[in-house]
Amino acid sequence: MADLASVLDALAAEDLHALPAGVHLDSLRELAQARNRLDAEIARRVRVAENTQAAEHDGQKTMASWLRGHCHLTPRTAALLVRNGRALEHLPKVAAACAGGSITADQLTVIAPITTPANLAAAADQRIDLGAIDTALHDVATGERYHRLPQVVAHYLACLDPDGTEPDPTADRSLTLIKHADGSGSFRGDLDPVGTERFQTVLESFQQKNRPDGDDRTRAQQLADALVQWADVTLAAGSAPILRTHKPQVIVTIPLADLADPATGPGTARMGFGAQISAARARWLACDGTITRIVIGPDSQPLDLGRTRRITPPHLRRAVEHRDVTCVFAGCDAPSHWCDVHHLREWVADQGETSLENSGLLCERHHTPGPPRLPHRPRSRRPMAHLPPRRHRDQPLRTAAHLSSTDRLAPSWTPRRSTAERRPASRTPP
Repeated sequence: MADLASVLDALAAEDLHALPAGVHLDSLRELAQARNRLDAEIARRVRVAENTQAAEHDGQKTMASWLRGHCHLTPRTAALLVRNGRALEHLPKVAAACAGGSITADQLTVIAPITTPANLAAAADQRIDLGAIDTALHDVATGERYHRLPQVVAHYLACLDPDGTEPDPTADRSLTLIKHADGSGSFRGDLDPVGTERFQTVLESFQQKNRPDGDDRTRAQQLADALVQWADVTLAAGSAPILRTHKPQVIVTIPLADLADPATGPGTARMGFGAQISAARARWLACDGTITRIVIGPDSQPLDLGRTRRITPPHLRRAVEHRDVTCVFAGCDAPSHWCDVHHLREWVADQGETSLENSGLLCERHHTPGPPRLPHRPRSRRPMAHLPPRRHRDQPLRTAAHLSSTDRLAPSWTPRRSTAERRPASRTPP
């Protein structure tokens, strides 16, 4: 142990910045292998201590409790370490590879369920040669990529109980949605294999379809946007279940004065599930929505329910879809059924009329309000709302003379290339 401590002290005193890149990577590889060997030795010693009941020397009943108290390990880490030690005892070839540093502690954790008492008894009842399983696991762990090992272990465990009942898929599904004070949300959940495949198939279709030029979003941001787009398309198509004679829809309540005020107005509007949003976001939602006027009396009682009015009527939307075909943001080809009809000049603040000339298709990602691009900062992931987007391929851009001061903060917009221009040039046979 003293020699090991002196070696670690020498490594800690080494000047890493003076090492060439190749030497640095080689040393990391050797250290990772040494760590694997050290993890295997710890697991082996934990197993021997468990067999000899050494924990009772310190007044502890189990090695897991001793590891938690004396080594400051979490309950899960201590339990896994005890289980890994038991696995090494039953799989000698895997144990030798762990001692040599070619199998990691994480891989051993995946293999360990095979050696539980119940699985060992089931293997003995079916006269399964555990030595052959040991060799197969060694070959997969040392010769194939990491994701193959869990698949092999799962297949083996499933074969131990071929006549078992098929589990109810709904029992393996759960979803928890947490609403925060500002109206945003976080969620986590679990799905069965079939549900995961369905969910991933739909999510990938939205994520792969909406990949415009210059997209700098991370994979996580792309999937989150795809999930919101999925919900948006479902609501727009009216395919969600009808609740109390009404189709589900996003509801926003905002005073008329705040709706007409061009200011941002944070925390002004209230959504159906209680979230507070700004007046600017409410105006964004109202672009292609339906507005109902409600007059409230001094006692907060509704006095008059005005006529519901659609901001963008169906015939205008059809004309905009025929002209624009897809989202008009530069480089984005999101289809029309993903898009809202967006006012180029804000219809409340700038007295912009709801007309074909003042309308354009924008998908949810490029329709969302965002900060302007400043000269000393990189471009925001989202453009500002109510700015002139890239127009139809056959229509020229508006010149700067026709834009307001707010419009001049817009990012650069480039005309859409035609289908022939986007198509790669065909090769002429020699």
